Amino acid sequence: MEFRAWIEEQSTQRPVEPIQLASPIPVSDLPTPCLLLDAVELEANLKTMADWSRANGIALRPHSKMHKSPVVAKMQLALGAVGICCAKVSEAAIMQRAGIHNILVTSPVVDPGIAQRVANLAKTNGELMIVVDSVASAGTLEEALSRQAAKVKVLIDIDPGLGRTGIAPGEGLSSLTAYLVDECSHLQFEGLQVYAGHCMHIESVLERQEKYKKAMRAGQLAKAQLLSEGYEVKIMSGGGTGSYEFESELGVLDELQAGSYAFMDIEYRDIESKSRSIFDEFKIALTVLVTTISQPKAKTITVDAGFKSLASDKMAPQFKDIEGCKYYWGGDEHGIVALNNPSKDIVLGEKLKLVTPHCDPTVNLHDYYYVVFGDHVKELWPVSTRGCSQ
Repeated sequence: MEFRAWIEEQSTQRPVEPIQLASPIPVSDLPTPCLLLDAVELEANLKTMADWSRANGIALRPHSKMHKSPVVAKMQLALGAVGICCAKVSEAAIMQRAGIHNILVTSPVVDPGIAQRVANLAKTNGELMIVVDSVASAGTLEEALSRQAAKVKVLIDIDPGLGRTGIAPGEGLSSLTAYLVDECSHLQFEGLQVYAGHCMHIESVLERQEKYKKAMRAGQLAKAQLLSEGYEVKIMSGGGTGSYEFESELGVLDELQAGSYAFMDIEYRDIESKSRSIFDEFKIALTVLVTTISQPKAKTITVDAGFKSLASDKMAPQFKDIEGCKYYWGGDEHGIVALNNPSKDIVLGEKLKLVTPHCDPTVNLHDYYYVVFGDHVKELWPVSTRGCSQ
């Protein structure tokens, strides 16, 4: 079998549906480390954002790169989301196989093989969208789509000053839009994407709002430019959990790409919101369950989760519902916990919950969510798009 076909076939083997357990398992009996997902807190978070979307007239297109789960994505759609985002085409392939069709791929594609995979998906999915930010990307997609006699909707990615992907307003934007509209019969221009990821975790709400407003000016200018040139801009997509409070007042976006609100993590919890000193409108639904396994010293105790179970680019995880404990990285498999008069006695063999610093990459380290209802797990939900980096 040709290599790329083999790669694509592997995605068909991944589970996408909930796995029902024969009988509920107490959290205290679970193997560790494992991802715990609180069903009640998750549902409350999803409902809070869905209610905001309806109240503010801004459509919700949650980013599935955070949860990597068709099960969660379908919950979001059932509550009114217009579609989902995927960071990569391999993620979109699995979400589409799970029965989800309104998908926006938020990263540009220039590799011909990956563009061909987009074409394969588009052949049976007229709701698929993807971003482009160059004529090279658009041309590669156009060629692949023409071979399949398929079409795909396109948003132009606008750089809000992050310098990661996107194109700035100006002559290059005009040329790219003209190329899409005039030269590409298999690409349908729909609008713009503008995502200011560098603003999302700024702690001060006033500083975050001001920087975000300046960043989104690029989107405003890009839209005004294209409208003045006679193009229709149907969609303005972008934003995230850290900016959702600003979107209605700013009036730039038609749809919000927030993702982390569903689970939450330390990086988001510890920023200010408009009304609170911490960002707790959305509750911590995701934790990593760990077990204390060793105590070489009286004032420390070791747990069975390190870099292979928890991801962080800035900070260490924190214990949920326990004061006086501080986690230190102890290597790939271990965390060393300093005990400073903890609020409860901690002994060997005890299971504890850790709040993850950054939910997206932590989720990517695990195969399943252990979904908690009360104190028991009734279902496992597969992390279906784990490792989908292409």
